Amino acid sequence: MFGVLGTLTILVVLELLVRVGVFSSEDVPPVSDVLRVLGDEVRAGELWQLVWDTTQQWALGLGVAMCIGIPLGLAMGSNEYLARSLRPTIEFLRPVPGVALIPVVILVFGLGMQGTTFLIAFGSVWPLLIQSMYGVREIDPVTRDMARSFGFNWLERVRFVVVPSALAFIATGLRVASSVALIIAVTAELVIGVPGLGKSIGLAQSSGAVPQMYALVLATGLLGVVIHLVFRIPERRLLKWHPSQRVDTEL
Repeated sequence: MFGVLGTLTILVVLELLVRVGVFSSEDVPPVSDVLRVLGDEVRAGELWQLVWDTTQQWALGLGVAMCIGIPLGLAMGSNEYLARSLRPTIEFLRPVPGVALIPVVILVFGLGMQGTTFLIAFGSVWPLLIQSMYGVREIDPVTRDMARSFGFNWLERVRFVVVPSALAFIATGLRVASSVALIIAVTAELVIGVPGLGKSIGLAQSSGAVPQMYALVLATGLLGVVIHLVFRIPERRLLKWHPSQRVDTEL
């Protein structure tokens, strides 16, 4: 409720600032005009295709990042020798922004969807890898020793000790990675020209359709909120036993 009220307050303030002339309506159209254009786009059906194109690329790139980052992070957290061997390479690649690789991707993959998938996977793999690695390292040593004393084999320790203990870290990494993946997806569409919300935002800006441009930006933000909820709601239910999800009723 407070989130909705805060959002409505910001929208009303922006509407008033434009109406009283603080911002030029040619550069920043009133919120009511943006919402009207967004409603027209939704009714026309064109917006759904753009959302689908962006979501498809986002999901594919994030899926590749999950398949690489989570297993590799768990392995590095469990094996110190592997972690030391890969740490220099990871520390070299991790600070490189995904958008900085766009010229390289265009040369290697061209202007197709493969390049966008690579950029999304490259940019979103690091939160998953780091969180998975530190999730394993935060396991209580007493819990490890107890599992060994009860005769758990390696697979049972991974299933009953490692994965449940690291799950909260992995869930956090997944939420961060999903946001990063959406940012890179829209940026790649904007620069490379792959069909999606980013490309349409650029076309609207270049053609002078300012209200449509803001409407598409708003649609991108709403898509980000939906993605956050898609991961946040199952995380709360799956990790309701974890201290990070508990609510102190005494406060």
